[in-house]
Amino acid sequence: MSGIQFCDTTLRDGEQTAGVNFLAEEKQAILKLLTEVGVEQAEIGIPAMGLTEQQTIQSLVDMALPIQLLTWNRALIDDIDASIKAGVSSVHISIPTSDIQIQHKLRLKRTDIVLKLLKAVEYAKAANLYVSIGFEDASRSDPFFLVDLIHHVDQFGIIKYRYADTVSALTPKKTVANIKQILKYCPKGIEMEIHCHNDFGMATANTLEAISAGAKWASTTILGLGERAGNAPFEEVVMGWKHLYDGEIAIDASCLHLLSDLVSRASGRVIPEAKPIVGGMVYTHESGIHVDGLLKNQLTYQMFDPKEVGKSHQFMVGKHSGIASLAHFFEEKGMQLERAELEALLSRLRQMTVEKKEVKQSDLTKLYQQSKGSIIV
Repeated sequence: MSGIQFCDTTLRDGEQTAGVNFLAEEKQAILKLLTEVGVEQAEIGIPAMGLTEQQTIQSLVDMALPIQLLTWNRALIDDIDASIKAGVSSVHISIPTSDIQIQHKLRLKRTDIVLKLLKAVEYAKAANLYVSIGFEDASRSDPFFLVDLIHHVDQFGIIKYRYADTVSALTPKKTVANIKQILKYCPKGIEMEIHCHNDFGMATANTLEAISAGAKWASTTILGLGERAGNAPFEEVVMGWKHLYDGEIAIDASCLHLLSDLVSRASGRVIPEAKPIVGGMVYTHESGIHVDGLLKNQLTYQMFDPKEVGKSHQFMVGKHSGIASLAHFFEEKGMQLERAELEALLSRLRQMTVEKKEVKQSDLTKLYQQSKGSIIV
């Protein structure tokens, strides 16, 4: 599989998560780490929100990092002027393209959308700005209307177009069909970007399928932050593309846990223990069968080495532990127990799980102390 490029929108769509508000210094820290891991583009805010937002954006521009910075804009001259004031040289211009949004949100017709987009793009290009175009609610739009829009603005040399699944209307099968259909009828050389929301828990799958169907860019957020149920999580798309699609990535995955922790602190959103890729418990095993397999070869119960994302395997003792788990626990303490000792301890451990909900490694140590009448150093 070919490579995948990222336009991360944690600092724009991620901040649109209800209750999330990044401070300027938090945005700077996140942007710096996004750059260090190898993200190609970052969408960093909405200048039309006002002077404070423009000043924050300007502070990000002033960092002069080797990453392309875009602002999000409606197809309005005032929005583009606000972006120019914020100091960026690249803008993303978004416009609704589904009939339900055109008719009920904007009270317009398709012909009006064409004219609005042409006017905004012409203005932005005249200001020597790099322009990418976003089709809001693209997944509920007529694909041939999107193709028509692309042909209309092709005269301005626009390369990148965002296909936004704004309300999570896509399935993997629909994603592939829609992306292929659009690319089939569009001018050669255009690049599609997929932007998926996660209302049905399918954002990662839809994003990966869009890339496999010919889209070149993935629009993601760290931890999947975003409106409602959020967006496609950056960390899931990175590792999914690499390990499930055998695709190329230019991302330093070893820093994914650092990015996740940073965004978690800045957003005030706790990372669920079972969060794929970066959750605190996703590389932790209790089952005796699993632990035994992992001790022999870590690929028996993991698709990749947790070290790839800056994590490591952990083993817990509990109801489902086996002989191998207990033996490993004591070996790490420099002790070799006989099988009969381990079997006796396992029996007492399982009895303990009936009496208390959570069993810790310290409980296992106490069981051994009681059986020997001695203290483990």
